[in-house]
Amino acid sequence: MKIGIFDSGLGGLMILRKLARQLPQYDYLYLGDTKNLPYGNKSQAQIYKLAVRTVEHMFKQDCALVVIACNTVSSEALRKLQQDYLPHSRFKGRKILGIIRPTVETIGNIRRVGLIGTRQTVASGAYRRELENIDPDVKLFAVATPALVDLIEAQRLNRTVEPLKIYLRPLIANRIQALILGCTHYGLIRKQIRAGLPKNVKIIAQEDLLSGKLESYLKRHPEIQSQLGKSGKIILEVTKLNPGYSKLAKKWFGKHVHLSASNNR
Repeated sequence: MKIGIFDSGLGGLMILRKLARQLPQYDYLYLGDTKNLPYGNKSQAQIYKLAVRTVEHMFKQDCALVVIACNTVSSEALRKLQQDYLPHSRFKGRKILGIIRPTVETIGNIRRVGLIGTRQTVASGAYRRELENIDPDVKLFAVATPALVDLIEAQRLNRTVEPLKIYLRPLIANRIQALILGCTHYGLIRKQIRAGLPKNVKIIAQEDLLSGKLESYLKRHPEIQSQLGKSGKIILEVTKLNPGYSKLAKKWFGKHVHLSASNNR
């Protein structure tokens, strides 16, 4: 069986690249719902419907667990997927994991935290709730950054510099000590984000932390770990092919790994 990685677009490939480097023994299925991105401007009902369809497809493709790398889906649909969908599905014993909880667990002693994400991620309050559960004394300053995903998907990374100046200004004014990149896409513009922040502000990027968190989870859940295939096979699927994705996939994963169109459309 496989580890599934579900995201709306390019950002999830960064997560998978880190997982494949640090946990190379496992088999992976990545599914990017590129046909329906961006998720950040959709309603909660739309996001849940898309998430159910995608997760079900990945379970049918023999995933023992699905990691939802998309922050918007994690904030708007994860709990419902875990509590309403999964117990009543035919996929008993499978798991659906989100990305928000493991992210906030890395905050440590930081007291003033910034967050950038899609409108839906920020408006959902999911990061605020998780932080309050861990440490109610942490202050969160969140800014929605709707212009970034489309620019990143178009691979116009340097065009993000000007909107970033506007988005980061109130966070800097609030003297944040760390900034959560609350969208996996944003790892692709880490250089631009770093340039716009004071040097003492720590960047918390999800591709840096997920491998360790997943490894710990599998150690705590040997019943899942024992089911996983260990041939190091990687399957990449997207719901809408584009040349930029294929080029990036070959660059990051080698010519032997091909990007194919998913029938989950």
